[in-house]
Amino acid sequence: MAGPLAGTRIVEVSGIGPGPFGAMMLADMGAEVIRVERPGAGMWEDPSLDLLNRGRRCITIDLKQPLGVETLLRLLESCDALLEGFRPGVMERLGLGPEVCLERNPGLVYGRMTGWGQTGPLANAAGHDINYIALAGALHPIGRRGEPPTIPLNLVGDFGGGGLMLAFGVVCALLERGRSGKGQVVDAAMVDGAATLMTIFHATQQLGYWSDERGTNLLDGGSHFYDAYETSDGKWISIGSFEPQFYALLLEKLGLDLATFPQMDKEQWPAQKEKVAALFLERTRDQWCELLEGTDVCFAPVLTIAEAREHPHNTARGTFTEVGGVGQPRPTPRFGRTDSEISRPPARPGEHTDEILAEAGWASEEIAGLRDQGAIA
Repeated sequence: MAGPLAGTRIVEVSGIGPGPFGAMMLADMGAEVIRVERPGAGMWEDPSLDLLNRGRRCITIDLKQPLGVETLLRLLESCDALLEGFRPGVMERLGLGPEVCLERNPGLVYGRMTGWGQTGPLANAAGHDINYIALAGALHPIGRRGEPPTIPLNLVGDFGGGGLMLAFGVVCALLERGRSGKGQVVDAAMVDGAATLMTIFHATQQLGYWSDERGTNLLDGGSHFYDAYETSDGKWISIGSFEPQFYALLLEKLGLDLATFPQMDKEQWPAQKEKVAALFLERTRDQWCELLEGTDVCFAPVLTIAEAREHPHNTARGTFTEVGGVGQPRPTPRFGRTDSEISRPPARPGEHTDEILAEAGWASEEIAGLRDQGAIA
């Protein structure tokens, strides 16, 4: 295994969305992550395309059986961390709550991923990314003036505020364990993580620099110098000429004059935006790339998912890679001495059950007995 987390062993009780993303991040960094699936699990017709499950082996255990629970507990004795993404109380009802697991392995880091958190009035309510970021105050500001909030895919709650915070919390707890020798619970909640991502906007709102009216602020498409614009071929480009020197260069490239096109007069922004939009409609996206890409205008074409994999900058850096014939983003961030790599494509549910148990000390007859009793598959 390559990467800075090589030598770290983690068990992931499989779920959907943020939990697998957090596990993927840890596996990308070199941790050995063992994914535990339920018998008959698997959402994808082709498991090789379930990219959130890349980089780890998979074992199938029936956690509704006492023997299955005991199998997982025994496996945890030699692990550094556990990841789970059920509603509060589910792992406890299975007999796999933090107290039980930490009794087996006092150094275990127990990572919990939920939407609302382990406590609070909504802790046991159902929800999804859109609900968590709505309550966190992260959905309301995103969108055009006079239009409903724009849903930012499920990047803010599931992945940025959820899985990434889970992975960060687990690594922090592992570092602390190096000093104390003790494990602990990591309570990662998407509502908390999405709120943290909004930190700077809490400052600007309280300073009076940020309006609650969508599409009227510096970074939400309200300004004419920080927005996406359509081109003559129906494609799009992005402009982020925030700093004065970059704004001056933008005006120069567009044939506009700073004296008649001031930057920070918010009253003029709507009319200025119309003028800039009309200018960008005069050329194709490729023509604007030829004029602006690589300059200090702060410009980039708005690429589709497939186009992003082929852009010269991304190919030069190796931002995307191919594993098992499937194009995907490479692990990030990068490291000068212990750089990481994707160790394997997504596994089929239960593909490594016998292999993992044998490595952990189960005898072949024990494994056969577990399978005969339906505890593993």
